Amino acid sequence: MKQIKHIGAYGLIINDNKILLIKKKGGPYDGKLDLPGGTIEFNESIEEALIRELKEEVGIEITDYKLFDVVTTNVKWNHKNQLLETKHIAILYKINEFKNEIKDTIEITQINDDSMGAQYYDIDTLTKDELSNIALLALKKLN
Repeated sequence: MKQIKHIGAYGLIINDNKILLIKKKGGPYDGKLDLPGGTIEFNESIEEALIRELKEEVGIEITDYKLFDVVTTNVKWNHKNQLLETKHIAILYKINEFKNEIKDTIEITQINDDSMGAQYYDIDTLTKDELSNIALLALKKLN
């Protein structure tokens, strides 16, 4: 089994006991609900990655945000007939303000390669099975 590391910046947007989540396409969380965000590219800061990822995956421009927490998890998954174990490190930010409308459907492209759009979900009705490990950990931190 090949072991890899993934470090990403993710946004927590909470509104009236609802959380904004994306539906994942591909990767270890394929078909699950996940926090918007993703990989920190080599040439960018953590905050630049957060801003870029939320624009790509959700269509919003964040204007006020604050570091919330860092969570880690390991996830095993199959990629092109190879078993992988990913050490997923997620740097979580609470998003306080943003501009533009949230896109509930987004086309998969080279730039946006894993978000099928975003919508708010009632925190009290989400189940463990429908969430990515990172989203689940973030919700536990939020209580």
